[in-house]
Amino acid sequence: MDWFVFVAAGAAVLAGALGVILARNPVHSALMLVMTLFGVAVLFVAQEADFLAAVQVIVYAGAIVVLFLFVIMLLGVDRAEKLGDEPLHGQRIAATIAGVLALAELLILARAQWATGQPSVAGPASGEGSNVAKLARSLFTRYFLAFEVTSVLLVIAVIGAVVLAKRTRETSEGFADAAGRAEGLETVE
Repeated sequence: MDWFVFVAAGAAVLAGALGVILARNPVHSALMLVMTLFGVAVLFVAQEADFLAAVQVIVYAGAIVVLFLFVIMLLGVDRAEKLGDEPLHGQRIAATIAGVLALAELLILARAQWATGQPSVAGPASGEGSNVAKLARSLFTRYFLAFEVTSVLLVIAVIGAVVLAKRTRETSEGFADAAGRAEGLETVE
């Protein structure tokens, strides 16, 4: 039964990950991300990490994907664009070079030995207390600053997306109004 759960959840994760990349509509990509995150949550349950599975569903599949959908809808990214126009010249070449470098880095890292034998930075995983208590102690003491900085960065990113979307809409509506008024003046004369 464990093998079947692993294979089914792994297939859901892989299908969702491919869907995120291959879907043409950004809303469909976000929904495929939900499928991927639910598959990961099932894998956490199979490893008896129930707290992580709940966090995976509540925080990631719930809050973060809703945030992604909010930004997608706000920016109107689901509209078709001309792919032939390249606003930044050379961006495809730079992206190709960056992709090749990232792939080379992954291949180099895959050959490295990762087992160091060093003790855990946050303390031993075994011992008294539940996993949730150990995770909370580590998160709210040693990693508290990183946790808060990440939340501030997410808020700043959302505010930036809202400001950019509002500015773009105001500018495009202003141009449309001006063009409409100019056409009206020409027809009157």
